[in-house]
Amino acid sequence: MDQIAAMRAFIRVVEAGTFSRAADLLEMPKPTVTKLIQQLEAHLRTRLLNRTTRRVGVTPDGAAYYERAVALMSDLDEIDGSMARSQASPSGRLRVDVPSSLALYSLIPALPDFFARYPDIQLDLGVTDRPVDLLAENVDCAIRGGDLVDPMLIARRIGEVRLMLCASPTYLQQHGMPQHPRELQGGHRVIGYFSARTGRRVAFDLERGEERYELDLPYFVAVNDSTAYLAAGLAGMGITQTIEPMVMPYIESGALVRVLPEWHSAPIVLHVVYSPNRHLSSRLRVFVDWVAERFAGGGANRPGQGALELPARF
Repeated sequence: MDQIAAMRAFIRVVEAGTFSRAADLLEMPKPTVTKLIQQLEAHLRTRLLNRTTRRVGVTPDGAAYYERAVALMSDLDEIDGSMARSQASPSGRLRVDVPSSLALYSLIPALPDFFARYPDIQLDLGVTDRPVDLLAENVDCAIRGGDLVDPMLIARRIGEVRLMLCASPTYLQQHGMPQHPRELQGGHRVIGYFSARTGRRVAFDLERGEERYELDLPYFVAVNDSTAYLAAGLAGMGITQTIEPMVMPYIESGALVRVLPEWHSAPIVLHVVYSPNRHLSSRLRVFVDWVAERFAGGGANRPGQGALELPARF
């Protein structure tokens, strides 16, 4: 029996919750994963997992073994990483999850700089507004904005962001330019955005000096993807509240017009997060450091020019 392979398979089954999902993440056939776990249990002479038709549970012995196995795998990875760093630049596969607006308008345009520094890293970039389960989906780290939902994740703050209100010229010709947030509550249409995690719609957040408004406005259409949200605004379907790097090219081209420019959203914090059970390998470490360096400053920079920005809704 390859005990290291069996141990890695066991860790992945525990984190994924099913043999099928673990097999997909390990990129090996399900029967192979099953056989490795059976061999490991036979070797240890104890049952590590309770199998059901829907999900796999961990026995008390399995829970204890899992904690020791994770620590051991981390030590092995650290040894491998230190040897690799002594001989070459960080290398290997890295899985990162990023909201679509951030990926398309800020992160991807900046990636040539990352690969110029670390050409041996292979990056699997998950682009979605749906918050992923880092452990279950075998994701090394994610970039997230706003309040952190899972307090167990390790988070590194990398900046802040504000939103801006925009609408198409066609929309403004039909409905006029509002002069105050109160005017949005009557005679105007907004495009709704609802959370891919909770399904709840996000209110408009506006402040100017001591004045502050949180407006839960009626809408004709709502979406749960930031690129679709921008597309609806460009189509003249209503007013949006969107991140600056995403809309500035369209404002400069005249496809969108800023609405209530003296009003701003409250600052929203941006983090890189990863699981405490995920060993900080050399490739993950350099990516986190690069993201923090690249996005530092918290300003409203354009794509590829420094600070990245992400609203809490994304």
